[in-house]
Amino acid sequence: MIVYLLQKILYALATLFGVVSVVFFLFNILPGDPAKMMLDQNESAQQLEAIHKKFGFDKSPLEQYGLYLNDLSPVSLHSKNPVDYTYDNGKYKGFTLFQTKDHQVFVKLPYLRESFQKRGKNVSEILLETLPNTALLAFIAISIALVVGIALGIISFVFVNTWIDRIIALVSTFGMSIPSFFSAILFAWIFGFVLHKYTTLPMSGSLYEVDDFGQGQYIALKNCILPSIVLGIRPLAVVCQLMRNSLLEVFNQDYITTAKAKGLTKWAIIERHGIKNALNPVVTTLSGWFASMLAGAVFVEYIFGWNGLGKQIVEALNTLDLPVIMGAVLLIATTFVVLTIVVDLIYAYLDPRVKLK
Repeated sequence: MIVYLLQKILYALATLFGVVSVVFFLFNILPGDPAKMMLDQNESAQQLEAIHKKFGFDKSPLEQYGLYLNDLSPVSLHSKNPVDYTYDNGKYKGFTLFQTKDHQVFVKLPYLRESFQKRGKNVSEILLETLPNTALLAFIAISIALVVGIALGIISFVFVNTWIDRIIALVSTFGMSIPSFFSAILFAWIFGFVLHKYTTLPMSGSLYEVDDFGQGQYIALKNCILPSIVLGIRPLAVVCQLMRNSLLEVFNQDYITTAKAKGLTKWAIIERHGIKNALNPVVTTLSGWFASMLAGAVFVEYIFGWNGLGKQIVEALNTLDLPVIMGAVLLIATTFVVLTIVVDLIYAYLDPRVKLK
């Protein structure tokens, strides 16, 4: 078990290192001066020089890459010389592990640097403000996909090769093929505008709404209904078909034949033996879907005006706020890697044939 976890952690670190490298060099070959982006073109020669010196823009790409890795690393090396490129330790949340005459080794949380547009605000603060909203949206969407998708998959299996099975397959295919941004526009128009009198659902809105009397904010959960459903459509369709096909495969196994010989009904076999064994591919698929929802929520959140990570990414792209974009990509990649490890453990629990080595 311990060896297995260590192997997975090493694999995760190698994957994240590759993502960090690609993200850094991809966004640092873009044309334009980052210092001018930060100053919004209202710069003087002295201001530009100060920004270049502070953030290391005057150094070579490889040196900047090393400094970026130093910022992201939980254990980092910093010079005590104020002339050298270094950040004020007050921006780090951590402590000095040990120090020499000229350097100090600092233990900290990964530092994603400052936003180009929101001066003086760390990227981690910006992401943490919006991530809970997106996580809530993704959690509700995955819950809808699991409950409804598994139920439809079981129904499709029970009535396999009938008109019910064909209708569910047709709806699932349509759900998998339709783009999320088109679904968002369609749902917002139909349920938020045309049928608003009956649904009372808004076309747009975020988790927190401002009180009409100016007495602060309140939580508006109904605003997450439409974006959650839109986000859950595609994984729901995938779960439905996976569950159906997995049950068909499971019911060809020898132990199912034995259960039938014992006189168990089809529903009893599904409940006691079928569902648990058929869930393996579903769980594996959902790990990727949950992480991809953090990225796929970009269009959905923007259309519905949901103040989440996706909407923040769109705004950062519009303003070329590179640190925010890079931080968001790294956050999504880290989420995907962590979920992959967790799902491997769940997979081993669901299928005793899988051994953790």
